[in-house]
Amino acid sequence: MSLPAIQSPCLQRLPVEQRGSATTAIAESNYQPRHVEMLSDPEIIETLKIRSTLTAAMRRFFETSSFVEVSTPILSAGAGGATAKPFETAATEFSERKLNLRIAPELWLKRLIIGGMDKVFEIGPCFRNEGLDKTHNPEFTTCEFYAVSHDLQQLIDMTEQLLASIRVAVQSVSHSLEERPLFQQLQAGFQVLDFIPSLNSALGRELPNLTSPDAHSSLLSIFKSKDIALPSNPTIPRLVDKLSSIYLEPHSSEAPLWITNIPECLSPLAKSFIHPAAPNAQPVAARAELFIQGKEIVNCYEEENSPFEQRRKFIDQQRYARAPSPNTSDMAGPVEDKEAMKVDEDYLRALEWGLPPTGGWGCGIDRLVMLFAGRERIGDVLSFGNLRAVTRGAELVNQGGKK
Repeated sequence: MSLPAIQSPCLQRLPVEQRGSATTAIAESNYQPRHVEMLSDPEIIETLKIRSTLTAAMRRFFETSSFVEVSTPILSAGAGGATAKPFETAATEFSERKLNLRIAPELWLKRLIIGGMDKVFEIGPCFRNEGLDKTHNPEFTTCEFYAVSHDLQQLIDMTEQLLASIRVAVQSVSHSLEERPLFQQLQAGFQVLDFIPSLNSALGRELPNLTSPDAHSSLLSIFKSKDIALPSNPTIPRLVDKLSSIYLEPHSSEAPLWITNIPECLSPLAKSFIHPAAPNAQPVAARAELFIQGKEIVNCYEEENSPFEQRRKFIDQQRYARAPSPNTSDMAGPVEDKEAMKVDEDYLRALEWGLPPTGGWGCGIDRLVMLFAGRERIGDVLSFGNLRAVTRGAELVNQGGKK
């Protein structure tokens, strides 16, 4: 009979913590390395298993539907594909060129469609040089797919089928998950709100035509009459988006919510049309967003494939970016939105080769895991927490603190 042998010694005393105590909030105020938190809180490992199961279920779903998984550049000359501030860097090989970490893989994936592929998807990291809060981290993971001849209703149907597949897969990790409200909400069905008519009804007045010369002043008037605080740099897209966040998105707390026919000013890469029922001849996009429990989970639309219309929409975004000051006495003039989408000449040249009618879809993996794992903070579903937690250890070492 042999005595047990020590395979690897532990030279530290484990902290005494209750299950679920290693949340991002606590980790930031009472720093412990993530590997120590994992040893003391089994919920971290359970969450990572849910994440792995979820992403595997997504890959199975797309592969079963004849999609091809691809990898597109993370580092390039243009960040492209979304409205956000990019991270900038340079390469030793050509230091005179400014490089960006990608904001989204969208424009690369659509080039593959132009090149002859008909169904592609990618799961990978993206970066936005913006704030950090409960649902945002500068580094995050997305899934995007593009499919030829898919219209908006097909994208919505695929999303609901995908979520049903994920629900079944995740339940295999822990049957206790079935008791969470999300699982009952997904089985109960989805709400649909048409953006402009629903917002008009909630406001008790009609939105102006959002392309008209007086659209900005009319929106400011609505904010004043409703006593709503203006967003920072109140451009037309930002004002409209804030109204949606107040009057439409909260409906997603009751059941999953699709918001459809989103204004063109918020959708520069989507096909657009004049809303057939809304007053004031509103230009809207063939686009829908899925909100669940107050969080945007999915964004999908029919892709703009005219290089001429796409150029116009890029130029419109630059026009929207130069919003006049809401204070008419302000002599500083317009304030520019540095996050606004730029005119991407390289992408416009690619469109000249012909992008077939295509449906595009994007989903934040981290937020999706938060929903299915029942976690409130994005850092809780990341292997090593959010950016603040990731950099905290190095800060403490530099300050002579814990190592």
